[in-house]
Amino acid sequence: MLNTAVKAARKAGTLISRASFDIDKLNVRRKRQNDFVSEVDEAAEEAIIKILRETYPSHGILAEESGSHGTDAEYVWVIDPLDGTTNFLHGFPQYCVSIGLLHKGKPTQAVVYDPNRNELFTASKGVGAYLNDRRIRVTRTDKLEDALMATGFPFREVEHLDQYLTMFRNVTKATSGIRRPGAAALDLAWVACGRVDGFWEIGLSPWDMAAGALLVREAGGLIGDLDGNEGFLESGRVVATNAKLFSAMLQLLKQKG
Repeated sequence: MLNTAVKAARKAGTLISRASFDIDKLNVRRKRQNDFVSEVDEAAEEAIIKILRETYPSHGILAEESGSHGTDAEYVWVIDPLDGTTNFLHGFPQYCVSIGLLHKGKPTQAVVYDPNRNELFTASKGVGAYLNDRRIRVTRTDKLEDALMATGFPFREVEHLDQYLTMFRNVTKATSGIRRPGAAALDLAWVACGRVDGFWEIGLSPWDMAAGALLVREAGGLIGDLDGNEGFLESGRVVATNAKLFSAMLQLLKQKG
């Protein structure tokens, strides 16, 4: 299953990379405020689904552009063909392909592919997380003041902005810095490989997190909603860090201004 997902992610990555040289020629439409889709998103998703369906025709699909099909199946693929579309459309080289497999609602296989750096993040439940076949681990940072955190600004559901700004202010004061690269799946992959110590965001969709969540867990990290519990795939509110920082980060995010 993982090999099939890798094949699909690389195929999508090739389509995305080719299109990146002619961004001005792409057809782009606005789905809703600050949320765009291009013909590349759609072509990449179509290529992914074609490969997955050829091998696993009975599996369900939950994809960002084409929606859900057979999601009551035992196995469901959760797909973001181009996480970071806004970055891509601006030529900002921070975007990826994200493919996760849920078995009875739990992530069991994960692929996050960054075509700009040719970095392939993979994980299978119980087997560990890898970057280009090298085992990866979350950081060992144990103090918030030493931690570098990643986040994503609310851009679709701006009603959460005031709550988010309180979180942003508190985390800024308590840590060594915050980065906002703009692709949640890659942010989670970077937590898994130790490039950042943690990540939080609100207003995400399942396809933003399904693969990245397994990467973090298989790399020795913790991930949950803002209370530290399961359900983040449904709520869209997520916190991911190493085990030493998780509790402190949850408490920090709950602080009032």
